[in-house]
Amino acid sequence: MTKSTNNQLHIETLLAQAGNRTDDEKTGAISAPIYLSTAYRHAGLGQSTGFDYPREAQPTRCILEKTLAQLENGVAAFALSSGMSAIQLVFTLFNSGDRIIISDDLYGGSYRFFDLLHDHYHLEFSVWDGQDQQALADAIDDQTVALWLETPSNPTMKVIDIAATAKTTKAHGIKLIVDNTFYTPLIQKPLELGADIVVHSATKYLAGHNDILAGAVVAKHQADADQLEFNLVTTGAVLDPFDSWLLLRSLKTLPLRIRQHEANAQTLVKALTANPHVDKVLYPGRGGMISFYLAAGVDVDKFLQALQIVSFAESLGGVESLVTVPAVQTHADLSEAERQAKGITANLLRLSTGLENTVDLAADIAQALAKAAK
Repeated sequence: MTKSTNNQLHIETLLAQAGNRTDDEKTGAISAPIYLSTAYRHAGLGQSTGFDYPREAQPTRCILEKTLAQLENGVAAFALSSGMSAIQLVFTLFNSGDRIIISDDLYGGSYRFFDLLHDHYHLEFSVWDGQDQQALADAIDDQTVALWLETPSNPTMKVIDIAATAKTTKAHGIKLIVDNTFYTPLIQKPLELGADIVVHSATKYLAGHNDILAGAVVAKHQADADQLEFNLVTTGAVLDPFDSWLLLRSLKTLPLRIRQHEANAQTLVKALTANPHVDKVLYPGRGGMISFYLAAGVDVDKFLQALQIVSFAESLGGVESLVTVPAVQTHADLSEAERQAKGITANLLRLSTGLENTVDLAADIAQALAKAAK
């Protein structure tokens, strides 16, 4: 765990400078060193440099965690081995019999984990539509301890008002936890809007190059941070030093990447909306994620095979554009009835807009749609 410090720097400066001046006393290195050691020498009994064992604290990871805490304006951040490890860490705060309300459109892996928690660890879950605050208030009972939500949602891009929702959760004394993977702190800061904990699949936009598996948890309150730290030291799913360094390096370009992701997405939304082979486009107004329904008669597999620039792959947030079919990939574990109820049909595609030239992207998608419609 690394506490954040108050600062007045703009986020672009904070990220560009991340890790700089952390080795001034030894080398003056601009790029933070990668510390690979798993053992740390002690001068004597009761004496420590602050690093005893890497599951507890590790120099490279601490630099990253300080940056993540500053990025989300939290008291502490934790870098983990995957996005699912981050979700799992948050749920170590809860006990058997606790009830967690979840928004009704989430990453498929979250549903799979929540089913595991319900079936084997006796946590209870109920679903909220993400819009009706009175319905949320009515759903909170004596066993309810938290609300878990994604906004925008995956894959139907529903937007939830975090500030309004935080008023409801605070009035009823439950935690508000937000998965901020799609928007990142460059577009929305849930902790400033009233959330208590933020989660990221850092594999996605924070890393941004489709080459790191990582997760992040950021806490607003010290009591939560202390418990999360204890639980993480106990369970040990920490991010390794090299991937910590890679993620720190990647964060330096996050503002530039997010601006281009969003600009490209907004251009593609216009092109997709105007294309006769697309039935409907789902876009939350910000960010680089788009979902769209292919029109009747357009063959999904032919479309995927005809793409020459965009890759058919199961991830998002990287510099390369990727398209996913949620019904058979990210949300395949849901029943057919559950997918239909959420609008996750066989013709729904999720597009993670990369950093390629938008003219090339639009042309690639258009030609693939034309071939798939024949």
